[in-house]
Amino acid sequence: MVRDPGMGIDELVADLSASIGLLVRRLRQRRADGELTMPESTCLSRLDREGPATSSELAKQEQISPQSMGATLAGLEERGLVERRPDPGDGRKVVMSLTAQGRRALQQRRAAGTDAMARALASGFTAAELEQLRTAAPLFERLAQRT
Repeated sequence: MVRDPGMGIDELVADLSASIGLLVRRLRQRRADGELTMPESTCLSRLDREGPATSSELAKQEQISPQSMGATLAGLEERGLVERRPDPGDGRKVVMSLTAQGRRALQQRRAAGTDAMARALASGFTAAELEQLRTAAPLFERLAQRT
C-alpha cells in the first residue's frame, strides 16, 4: 500500500493509518467464543502491568465511561478473572486486582495472538520482507509513544 519512497508526510500518514488500522481490526476480529473481548483484555493487561486499581481509575486511564468499565469488570469478576478488595489506603474504596485465573487467561490470549501472527508471517512473507518488518517494529513503537 505504501507508495514511492519520496512521498510526502501526509501520504505516509494516510498509508500507515490505513494499514495499521486494518491490522488492528483483524487482530480484534479473531476472537473465538468465550475468549476475552478487547476491553476485557485491555483491562486485564493494565491490572497486570500496573497492579490493583479502582474502577474509576481504570475508566479514566482507558478513556471510557465509568459505566462501561463497571460492566467490563463485572463480567471479568463473574468469570473469576478479577477480584475486588478494600483499598488499603482508603477503606471506603474498592480496588480490583487480577486473579491467577485472570493472569492465565491473559497469557493465553497473548499466546493465541502471537501464534496467529507467526503463522501469517511464516507462510506469506519472504525473508527480505520479514527483515523489513523486523527493522520497522521499533519505529512503530516509537511512533506510538509520540502520538
